[in-house]
Amino acid sequence: MDRVIIFDTTLRDGEQAAGGMLNTQEKLGIARQLEKLGVDVIEAGFPVSSPGDFEAVKLIAQEVRKPVICALARAHPKDIDRAWEAIKEAAHSRIHVFLSASDIHRIHQLKKSRDEILHTSREMVARAKQYTDDVEFSPMDASRTEPKYIFQILEAVIDAGATTLNIPDTVGYAIHDEFGRLIEGIFQNVPNINQAVVSVHCHNDLGLAVANSLESVRQGARQIECTINGIGERAGNASLEEIVMAVKTRRDFFNLTTNINTAQIYKTSRLVSELTGFLVQPNKAIVGANAFAHESGVHQDGVIKMPITYEIMDPRTVGIPASSLVLGKLSGRHAFKERLAELGYSLSEEDFNRSFLAFKELADKKKRVTDRDIESLVAEEQRTVSETYRLDRIQVSCGDRGIPTASVRLRAPDGQILADAALGTGPVDAVCKAINRLLGIPSELTEFTVKSVTEGIDAIGEVLIRIDSGGITYTGRGADTDIIVASAKAYINALNRLLAAKKASG
Repeated sequence: MDRVIIFDTTLRDGEQAAGGMLNTQEKLGIARQLEKLGVDVIEAGFPVSSPGDFEAVKLIAQEVRKPVICALARAHPKDIDRAWEAIKEAAHSRIHVFLSASDIHRIHQLKKSRDEILHTSREMVARAKQYTDDVEFSPMDASRTEPKYIFQILEAVIDAGATTLNIPDTVGYAIHDEFGRLIEGIFQNVPNINQAVVSVHCHNDLGLAVANSLESVRQGARQIECTINGIGERAGNASLEEIVMAVKTRRDFFNLTTNINTAQIYKTSRLVSELTGFLVQPNKAIVGANAFAHESGVHQDGVIKMPITYEIMDPRTVGIPASSLVLGKLSGRHAFKERLAELGYSLSEEDFNRSFLAFKELADKKKRVTDRDIESLVAEEQRTVSETYRLDRIQVSCGDRGIPTASVRLRAPDGQILADAALGTGPVDAVCKAINRLLGIPSELTEFTVKSVTEGIDAIGEVLIRIDSGGITYTGRGADTDIIVASAKAYINALNRLLAAKKASG
C-alpha cells in the first residue's frame, strides 16, 4: 500500500497563529511528542527569524532523532546558511526554501520579474543542496499562480537539486477540484517530476484545507503538510488528525497509509492546546470533546447495541478510552495510576505523587471526577512545577456593596514568601493588581476567557489570560474549582512566561 509522508509544521506555521507563543522547552516537549506520534518530518521553525527560534530548532535537531528535522528559509543566502547551522546536528536534516511565485506577490510585494524569481529559486536550491541532500522548495501562493509558470519553476529547482516540491495554497483560496487539477497538471507537465516527492500545504481560510489536501493525494501528491488541531496563520492549516484519520478510516477509498501511531493523537492534541493556549472547540473532528459523545436517544440506543451504527471510528484508535471510569474520593493510587495510563500519561514517581494529592483534594470537592477533570489536573500540576513564581495563598472579599479586595501570597524561586493586597473593580481585577504590586512587571491584560472543563456546579474552571508586554503577547492558563484561584494561576503563568522570554533573550 502506498504511503503518505506526514510533514508536521505545528512548531513553525502553527506557532504563527495570532496569540501563539512557545518557549524553547515547550517546543522541545511538543517535538518529542510528535516523534512518539510517528510524524515523518518536523518543521521545527524558521531559524533566521530570531535567536530564540534558532536555539529551539538547534535543540530539537540535537534531541529528536527519528523524524527528519526541517528548517524553513527564504530564498536568501543568509536564511539558508542560518537554517543549516540550526539543523546540522540532526540525524536527518532538511532545508525548506520558499519564494513567492504568484503575480500578486511578485509585483506588489517582491517587485521582481518572473525571470528573476526563476533564477533566484534555482540558485538558492543549489546553495541549500551544498549542505544537505534533502532540500524542499515551495513556490509560495502557488494556487494563484499561472500553472505554466509553476511547471517551469518546478522543473528548474528539481534540476538544481530539490527532492521535495511543495505546492502551497498559501491563502486558502483554492477549491478542491481546481487544486486537484493543478497537482494532476504538475505530473503531466513537469518532465523530471519523477525525481521528487510532490507535497501540499493548504490553509483553511475557506474551510477547505483538509479537503484540498486529500484531493491532492488522490492526484499523486505523497506528502501533506499539516498541524496538530489545525492551528496556524489566520484560519489555520490542514489538521493532522483529520488527514490521518480520513486516510485510515477510508483506506478502501484512498488505498493509502501513514506512519502515524494514531493512539497518540489525542494526547498530542491536548499537549499542543495546553502549551499554546488555543482551546479545541467541542465539535472539532477527531479530538473535540463531543467527537465521540452521543446525546440523542436514538444514537445512544444504536451505539449501545453496536458502536459502528453511529461511530465510524473506535475512539481508542485516537487515544480516547472507549469507556468512562468514574473516580472519586474513595479511589486509591492504583485506580488513579491505571486511569492515567489509559489516558496516555506516563508520569515520574514525583509527578504522580503530586498529581495524586491534587486528585484527592479535587475529589473532596467533587462527587465525580471525570477524564477531563484528570487531564486538567495533570496539566495544572505540570504548569505549576515549571513556574518561577508560584501561588501560595489567596483570599478575596467582594460583594454588590463591598469594595473587592484581594490578598495574595506568592512563593519566589529562592523560597521567599511575598505578600500584598489590592483593591479592584472586581475580584479578578483586585487579584491581578495585588500580583502586579508584588512582581512589578509592566504588562497589559488583553484577553480573559473562562470555560468549564465539565458540567455541573462543582466543575473545574479553566481560565485563559493573554497579556501584552512590549508588543509581544504571552498566554497563561490556570485551572481550579474556584474561578478566582484559577484566574490568579493563569495570570501568574502568563507573567512567568514573560519572565522566561526576557531571561532567554538576555
